Amino acid sequence: MASDPPSLPLPEETFQIISSLRYEPALPEVIKTSAAECYPDSLQSPFYLLPYHQQRLLSAAECFKWTEAVAFLQQDLKSFAQFLDGFIPDQTKPWRLRIVVDRHGRCTVDVNPAMPMEPLSLLLPSDKRPPSDPWRVVVDSQPTIPSPFTRYKTTSRNNYTAARLRSNITSPQDPVEVLIVNPNGQIMEGSITTPYFRRRGHGSQPEGNGQNSSEPTWVTPPLSSGGNAGTTRRYALAQRFCSEQAITVGDLIDGEECWLSNGVRGFFPGKIVISEPK
Repeated sequence: MASDPPSLPLPEETFQIISSLRYEPALPEVIKTSAAECYPDSLQSPFYLLPYHQQRLLSAAECFKWTEAVAFLQQDLKSFAQFLDGFIPDQTKPWRLRIVVDRHGRCTVDVNPAMPMEPLSLLLPSDKRPPSDPWRVVVDSQPTIPSPFTRYKTTSRNNYTAARLRSNITSPQDPVEVLIVNPNGQIMEGSITTPYFRRRGHGSQPEGNGQNSSEPTWVTPPLSSGGNAGTTRRYALAQRFCSEQAITVGDLIDGEECWLSNGVRGFFPGKIVISEPK
């Protein structure tokens, strides 16, 4: 079982715990036709992976010992969904929600239009979904020290902002991701995504298609490397799309295919870029 990142004294500065997710009107029908038996939401609501977002926020509140926030987040899933429904301006359109909870259990929800996308991208990668152009995936040039602020998603994101600026990523719409690296050279996560790499065998080389192994083809960094316990990561592990394996910067191969995921975009392809073109 993965161990928690080392505990650090928490500053008195104000910060909140957050989780971002997609409201997708087409999601209930996609679940019904393609994932009814394995999708982890008994409500099959338009809120993508809603139970995992609620549980993620609750785990963060418990870590920071925010008793009032814990009490708010322990409400049943149906009530939580109804609470979020009140922030949706138009239930026929997709939206990006940013749930923000403070230490006193006060919850605000920022809602912005979400870019249209193929709803099947919210499910695990399969042959049913149309192909899409891969994102460029680069490696941060400086290490990040694991802490509760890398294990849990909060508004204290200076490390992630700095990593993106070092990689010349200026907009969330840029099809580029930067991999966050701990002082031991292990990949922790992406700045806004969970990465998945082809499973490594002996010699740290990607294995084939996994047909001769009981292990999944794909791996994602373990929480012991210091990264975030993301919602799509949890979904991918629960459905055995991937397993956990520590991946170092030296294990990566220029031009290697990978997958990325988050609670707003679902799953989408990436391509490792070690050497930038001259």
